[in-house]
Amino acid sequence: MNVKLIRMWSGEDVIADLIEENDDSVVISNPIVAIPAGNGQMGFAPWSPLLKDKDETLEVTRKYIVYIADTQDQIEEQYNQMFSVIQAPSKKLVL
Repeated sequence: MNVKLIRMWSGEDVIADLIEENDDSVVISNPIVAIPAGNGQMGFAPWSPLLKDKDETLEVTRKYIVYIADTQDQIEEQYNQMFSVIQAPSKKLVL
């Protein structure tokens, strides 16, 4: 995954997997935003919670983007845990 922090003109800090960068737009997947959770903690919520298909990629016009940067290491680790596709092997009993 290519996890990036995307600062939007609206003030939102979007954390997403950056799939592709073009001259006019960027393509991202699994976008989330940080929200205050109280007691100095941060939680995450979907950036666009009304999307029909959560696995869909989104194309965002560059004119709405202030900058794209790397996230803090702990944020990237947490993001990867949320969206990794690790499958545990099925358990088999030995008799």
